[in-house]
Amino acid sequence: MIELSLEEIATVTGGRLVGPDARITGPVVTDSRECAAGSLYVARVGEHADGHDFVPAALAVGAAGVLGERAVDGASCVVVDDVELAFAEVARAVVDRAPNLQIVGITGSSGKTSTKDLLGAVLARFAPTIAPYGSLNSEVGVPLTVCRIDEATRYLVAEMGASGVGHIAYLTKIAPPSIGIVLNVGQAHMGEFGSVEAIARTKGELVEALPQDGVAILNVDDSRVRAMASRTQAKVILVGLGEDADYRATDVSIDEAGRPSYHLTCPLGEADVRLALVGEHQVGNSLSVIAAATSLGLALGDVVEAVAGAGAASRWRMEVSEVGGGVTLVNDAYNANPDSMRAALRALAHMGTSRRSIAALGEMRELGEASHDEHTAVGQLAAELGIDRLVVVGAGAQAIAQGARTAGMTADAITTVDDIDAAHDVLVEQIAPGDVVLFKSSRDSGLRMLGDRLVEESGTPAFPVTEVTS
Repeated sequence: MIELSLEEIATVTGGRLVGPDARITGPVVTDSRECAAGSLYVARVGEHADGHDFVPAALAVGAAGVLGERAVDGASCVVVDDVELAFAEVARAVVDRAPNLQIVGITGSSGKTSTKDLLGAVLARFAPTIAPYGSLNSEVGVPLTVCRIDEATRYLVAEMGASGVGHIAYLTKIAPPSIGIVLNVGQAHMGEFGSVEAIARTKGELVEALPQDGVAILNVDDSRVRAMASRTQAKVILVGLGEDADYRATDVSIDEAGRPSYHLTCPLGEADVRLALVGEHQVGNSLSVIAAATSLGLALGDVVEAVAGAGAASRWRMEVSEVGGGVTLVNDAYNANPDSMRAALRALAHMGTSRRSIAALGEMRELGEASHDEHTAVGQLAAELGIDRLVVVGAGAQAIAQGARTAGMTADAITTVDDIDAAHDVLVEQIAPGDVVLFKSSRDSGLRMLGDRLVEESGTPAFPVTEVTS
């Protein structure tokens, strides 16, 4: 981190320092267990825990100071009225002390984390780069990421999520981007936004925040994203499959492992691009990454080479495990919405071209009134893609089974279960040598843990891969 004193933190937040001044030379954290010597511990007050209760634990491992809403005996504390807002102000102060920093913001209803990981890996090949761990894309996650930069950091990749109008605008004030990527507008968090139009308005806040000399990278194949070109003063670069894309992919193909390749045409020239990532949806993600990296002045050939060498980085995002009996387990169950569910099923279909495919699917949450219809549509797509077997997990996902049946999937190919323990038992019984199995659901539906469990058991008698005749 760029060092700040507690006095400086008090100044930028409008807080008051209680206790002696100290310099923050270690990580800035919101979890006392992650404190180290010189840390700033941000004592948040949540629904289930009060961070101030953990200040003694933070001090015990070397925290130099606390940012909180009340003083704690024995600690040097910057006391503020609202710790979340104050944390944002600290992060912005860090950005303002890094004059050579260039920030790329990424948003979209799906694919943010995969794109962030890919861009972070590419840029890190050329200069010191900070990108979020996992999905730190919220009003707390973005400051945590920002506070990891130091004087040497050249690039910051900021993933920006939202659950309401104004959220992304807020995040751009913490980490003001010079390049903004909008991947897509889908139905994630529909229950909170109320409409796709509200989602589009919010995603567009990213390009509205760009400076006149900035760059907005927009998906030409999503009409709502494309329309954001009128909402920015920045230069617009269109990416995608459409004929008028500035960075266009043609001749897209998918190998048996689900990895795409394509021919790229852009203002800087042409190149053949191969990805180590799984899923055709990664084509659009990689186009955005290439456009961003070259907009930062990096050579096209070097960027394409770096893209080809980058694999999945975050857990539970098309995470492929090859286990006993030639079985492939694909764990994409960190989160799910209709768009990402369709993308994962299409990837499974490609991987299952010459193998038997099994989809273990759970509930997509936060879809509001559209939930039943969207789950039904997922089941229909699974049947239309020729997925061989379907295991539907949990009451909230049962419309998936209904949709699959109406689209022609036979009853004996569909199993519905109440929970992940029951799904585990079904899969252990059904999985055969050579199968490819997808796990996909929203985070709280728990299928990511089911995928991990089967990977862990793959070398034990609890995972008896057996031959099947049907």
